[in-house]
Amino acid sequence: MLTDAQVQGFIADGFVKVEGAFPRELADACREILWRESGCDPDDPGTWTRPVIRLGEHGEEPFARAVNTPVLHAAFDRLVGAGRWFPRNSLGSFPVRFPATESPGDDGWHLDVSFPGDDPTDYFTWRVNLHSRGRALLMLFLFSDVTDDDAPTRISSGSHLRIARQLRHFDDDGATLGHLDFPAAIADLPVTLATGHPGDVYLCHPFLVHAAQPHRGHTPRFLAQPPLILRTPCVLDRADGDHSPLEQAINLGLDT
Repeated sequence: MLTDAQVQGFIADGFVKVEGAFPRELADACREILWRESGCDPDDPGTWTRPVIRLGEHGEEPFARAVNTPVLHAAFDRLVGAGRWFPRNSLGSFPVRFPATESPGDDGWHLDVSFPGDDPTDYFTWRVNLHSRGRALLMLFLFSDVTDDDAPTRISSGSHLRIARQLRHFDDDGATLGHLDFPAAIADLPVTLATGHPGDVYLCHPFLVHAAQPHRGHTPRFLAQPPLILRTPCVLDRADGDHSPLEQAINLGLDT
């Protein structure tokens, strides 16, 4: 169960790290499947020829178990609200990052948009709105040890509050990434590295600005970055005041 301090950290900083959210043995089983799909040999660095390989959704038994632990379900209820999110039976996508000297080419600051625009096949036209239609959380599932050198995701702490303030100027159709000013939102904010061990999970506010980075270590990094899906968009003016921490964070951004 998340502590009150962890929940307050999620509201203020935009993320909470849940250590040991799923068993290490599940992480090991999932990683073995991902190695096979990658076409690379874990014992032969000569086969690691690209800085990043992107793998799709996986619903095999160890992945379904990893995302459905009692610890995670309790955390979803606490942050999003019981009955306000859809259960998952799979995990993905997986940006597998390998030690490399060249840039991966995908390490810019961004947030994850959550619903399609006019062309659902064009991700650059996907959108995000103030009520976070379609997305309750961004989740980072660690399937390998991730140190400072192993391309940990960079998190702009507190950026979700500033994105909320930018989104207030758009209607329910929301904004594309091109409509949002990331440099202005994060220039003076601290950066946290999403390090940890297999089985750790970062639960992030959907407006959190984050970025990849080059891998400077020695062991490939395995991570999943699935969304948790909202049943209905956030309600920011609940008559009973029963706002989830997800909604409280948006209101905090609008008030500051």
